[in-house]
Amino acid sequence: MNTLTFVTGGARSGKSRFALEAARDGRERVFIATAEPLDDEMRARIAKHRRDRDASFRTVEAPLDLAGALRGVPAGTGVAVIDCLTVWLGNLLHKHGMTGQPYPEVTALLEALAERRVRVVVVSNEVGMGIVPDNELARYFRDAAGELNRRVAELADEAVLMVSGMAVRLKGGPH
Repeated sequence: MNTLTFVTGGARSGKSRFALEAARDGRERVFIATAEPLDDEMRARIAKHRRDRDASFRTVEAPLDLAGALRGVPAGTGVAVIDCLTVWLGNLLHKHGMTGQPYPEVTALLEALAERRVRVVVVSNEVGMGIVPDNELARYFRDAAGELNRRVAELADEAVLMVSGMAVRLKGGPH
């Protein structure tokens, strides 16, 4: 079944681990990575994520064209894990700036998720539960991330909030 699972939560809350576990039973697995290795710290994070998933995942790098990467997942794939939307959104913000309009890549991703041909697990950070950022760029990012998360969660069959390593089911899934 081509379900969509949305996994959100704070930094180091267990989102990626939960997503990998949710994909464990899938035959042919694809990991769609959005991070770019632009500095030593990000290279170390990427290396850790690679170690955390086993070699049965085929990795696709998609720092900007996430919809294209999802649409390019071969038929017969059991599951695609996208990690993560907020890193991807940061890449788009860097590319386009604060346009005040939805980025075309976001619209394309939402369409690709609605038309999905495989089971998809999407990871994203919840960034809007803290204090109001003190600068326009950070507020813009927070608002854009909140809107993106809301729209993906609306499409999702299952939504999970990770808190301190614990999954809180928000929508769908076993009850």
